[in-house]
Amino acid sequence: MTTLLLRKPRPGAETVADRVAIIDIGSNSIRLVVYQGAARLPAILFNEKVMAGLGRSLGETGAIDAAALAAARAALARFALLAREMQVSELRVVATAAVREASNGDEILAAARALGLKVELLTGEEEAMASGLGVLSGIPDADGIVGDLGGGSLELVRVVAGTVTDRVSFPLGVLRLGAIRAQGKGMLDKRVAKLIEEAGWKGRGRGLPFYLVGGSWRSLARLDMHLTAYPLPVIHQYPLSAARVAELRRVVGEISKGELRGIPNMSSARLPTLEDGAALLSAVLKHLGSDGTMVSAYGLREGLLFARLSAAQRREDPLIAAARDEGQRLGRFPEHGDLLDAWIAPLFEGESPEAARLRHAACLLADVGWQANPDFRAERGAEIALHGNWVGIDSAGRAVLAQALHTALGGGEAPTVFGQLADAGDLAHAAQWGLAIRLGQRLSGGVAAPLKRSRLAIDRKNLWLMLEPRDGGLYGEAVEKRHKVLAEAMGREAALGA
Repeated sequence: MTTLLLRKPRPGAETVADRVAIIDIGSNSIRLVVYQGAARLPAILFNEKVMAGLGRSLGETGAIDAAALAAARAALARFALLAREMQVSELRVVATAAVREASNGDEILAAARALGLKVELLTGEEEAMASGLGVLSGIPDADGIVGDLGGGSLELVRVVAGTVTDRVSFPLGVLRLGAIRAQGKGMLDKRVAKLIEEAGWKGRGRGLPFYLVGGSWRSLARLDMHLTAYPLPVIHQYPLSAARVAELRRVVGEISKGELRGIPNMSSARLPTLEDGAALLSAVLKHLGSDGTMVSAYGLREGLLFARLSAAQRREDPLIAAARDEGQRLGRFPEHGDLLDAWIAPLFEGESPEAARLRHAACLLADVGWQANPDFRAERGAEIALHGNWVGIDSAGRAVLAQALHTALGGGEAPTVFGQLADAGDLAHAAQWGLAIRLGQRLSGGVAAPLKRSRLAIDRKNLWLMLEPRDGGLYGEAVEKRHKVLAEAMGREAALGA
């Protein structure tokens, strides 16, 4: 790994040793992303891109044009300065297909060197590896084929059992597709078929999901979310069937540019390549044999971060790691989430592993609303669950998590969006988690010792709260009320024991 270590913080300045950044010099865009926080899933502090279009002229001239070079120099100068001002302790700079293939790509490398930046020129295989690892970082149980569509190339990567296996890179970047399609009807499909067959990938996607990485394909998903009035504006793990992709390809050819520009979170810079991206996706799915896709918000940059982790860190559940980090940052008592989860667990024996991890996440986030106005704490908890930067969780899981936090923070009738995303039975179960969390927080006042000295138990008739004799005074009116509400929700009687 090639990194640039930046200047040390000024005396007395905030310590930011864990603040890392990546400058990604892509064929379509150049982007700076600054991260800080838990190693397994650091938070994004800053994210900016410049649509330099380095690969725009490659098909015609084999070189990066003057306008793109000027845009790249300006972007690199700004990003290098910002990284220093943000006191980034470690900066990694990578370049992909356009710089790798252009006859004048060394001009980009020279411009970077003049700014004190050392660029790693990734091979197509290294690009593919990073993209595959990025998807595994955000979807740990991914089992299928990753397709990363950049400006200059398309990478296909087989991911399974937490690892990257086969990978291949094709010269099918979105900036090249217009020239291929201009050669005549069906030429793109023929080119895709030829490349996939020669690489030995024909039919390899049968029965497997195709994970979408790249701005053009994410924009296609955003279009579908808009057209279907999808209630959750979160792109990660959004599914699209192959049949729906074919329909969207038709829609893209008919919809007005004005309507496209009005779609929330739709990058206007992606609009010119949207139709080409849809055509390529249809062809790739056809020849791989995949019948469904899933969007990944994580790709090459996140894969570079994931690659630097130890084997133990990679095995961490990203949802739990991020929830713990958020709970410690926003909550009052950092250790309380794990204790709460262990305390309420006896009430929910027999849950599936997926339900248990969502319950654990809810406990870790149980205190995130305490700083909000008391009248809006439940709304704050639901907002964090639904719209937080979580991975390793789908839309139904977000709704279940939101229901648990909404209940735990004293919410009344649940927002209708919960029911649009998740099963009613799962939501009712999550509400029980919320009531159990609410009881534990009231009993303990948010500190550790009362939870460690008490326990919950359940039988066919009663929901027991076991307290040591010296802690009998903790069972005040508010605790008794919450005990009874939880017991009723679980079809039991509230009972006190020692």
